[in-house]
Amino acid sequence: MSTYTSIEICAGAGGQALGLEDAGFEHLALVEIEPLACQTLRHNRPAWNVINEDVKKINVEAYKDQVDLFAGGVPCPPFSVAGKQLGKDDDRDLFPEALRLVKECNPKAVLLENVKGLLDPKFKSYREVILEELDKMGYEGSWRVLNSSDFGVPQLRPRAILVALKKQYSPFFHWPEAGLIPKKTVGDVLFEEMKSAGWAHADEWRKAASGIAPTLVGGSKKHGGADLGPTRAKKAWALLGVDGHGLANNPPAADATFYMPKLTVEMAALIQGFPQDWHIVGKKTPAYRQVGNAFPPPVASAVGKSIIAALEAYSLNHHSTCQKHQKEQELKLS
Repeated sequence: MSTYTSIEICAGAGGQALGLEDAGFEHLALVEIEPLACQTLRHNRPAWNVINEDVKKINVEAYKDQVDLFAGGVPCPPFSVAGKQLGKDDDRDLFPEALRLVKECNPKAVLLENVKGLLDPKFKSYREVILEELDKMGYEGSWRVLNSSDFGVPQLRPRAILVALKKQYSPFFHWPEAGLIPKKTVGDVLFEEMKSAGWAHADEWRKAASGIAPTLVGGSKKHGGADLGPTRAKKAWALLGVDGHGLANNPPAADATFYMPKLTVEMAALIQGFPQDWHIVGKKTPAYRQVGNAFPPPVASAVGKSIIAALEAYSLNHHSTCQKHQKEQELKLS
């Protein structure tokens, strides 16, 4: 089985990296500026090459022509409806750096993820510029909104995804089909954690939490603490039997009465699609920030598998064409 390689920037707590690993990619390097997130990556995957550095300061020319996929979840504040939506005028916009790094390492494919707001009409010209720059480097790409709940994640979390492949591979790429994985509810995903301390009302709570969660938000260092978002989000969580005003340190106690429990960081990670054994390093608020800013692993896995399928389809087609050409030449010689 072929090994596919990747480089990822803005790796965070590893959501995209986990998904791409599941799809079949081996990470040559994971770049992340936040020391705590780097600790999370190293704690869970000691063998990963984690680079704690500002994306603006790195160079990946050493990996030129060795990379199948360049990936990243570049910062969302420049395009988030919760912010000022300054786009390219926001100094946190790292799309130019991502394009620079793509040019340096010349991968076969590119995967960049951001908030749904990036696909707003006001950013149309900016999206077109990104595609034009990729076109100059030999890529053909497109944008698509994928809803995480369509890929087995128990929250809405629509994400703007850019996939671009070298033009010989591009005709073989197909976006992952939504709905192949049954939808999961908050109650189903969190049930084991909710009853882990012996809470007598866990079954009752599970029945109430029979829907899809609103999008988790991690908050920034300057604004937002460990809670589940703005008022509208908290109301949606309340309908699912969850108190969104902060996070709990532990699951409900065995003798707790029936009430609206708060999520723990571990529960939030499950809502984001992380596996049960993935440990988020840090105290409650910074740990939750890592979770809330992550790209759900199941979504990354689905897109990664589609990219690999395109690369493999090209190889099969190319091999078949070469064989056909060889037979034609043999017939001419005979």
